[in-house]
Amino acid sequence: MFSLVVAIAHSCGDSNQPPENFPSQKEVNKSLETINRKFVLDEAMMIDAYIERRNLEMKTTGTGLRYKIFDEGAGELASNGQYATVEYKISLLDGTVAYDSSEDGQKEFLIGQDYVESGLHEGILMMRKGDRAKFILPSHLAHGLSGDNNKIPPRSSVVYDIRLISLRS
Repeated sequence: MFSLVVAIAHSCGDSNQPPENFPSQKEVNKSLETINRKFVLDEAMMIDAYIERRNLEMKTTGTGLRYKIFDEGAGELASNGQYATVEYKISLLDGTVAYDSSEDGQKEFLIGQDYVESGLHEGILMMRKGDRAKFILPSHLAHGLSGDNNKIPPRSSVVYDIRLISLRS
């Protein structure tokens, strides 16, 4: 029994020492950065192809949000701290509809604070009450690496067809 304990203790070695040939944190970070840059470029190309196939004319913000405002309303411009009520249809780039307010009901959220996609906050701030718009949110502005654990898969771009119904303080 004693020899078994000695053998196990010896095989464990010094747990404070990393195994040989184990990459450094700097090497791991550099590798992850390279992989993420490639993903962002590939995703941007997929979004651009989606826009081109549909002959859409969209603008792009510095964060990568693509947007087009249609049916401009005459109401006030949205601002942080207001509650926005919207009608929406959320789709994936392949056309799969994930959520639709005609089935799920209108959504109300506090601009700049509520837990909705960061790209939605950014897009709403460009809208006036009554505007209708199309937003394409790259995954980093939508549900990111994990998706929404329901209908939006991990690392998915989403397309919002949205109308700003009302704003209130």
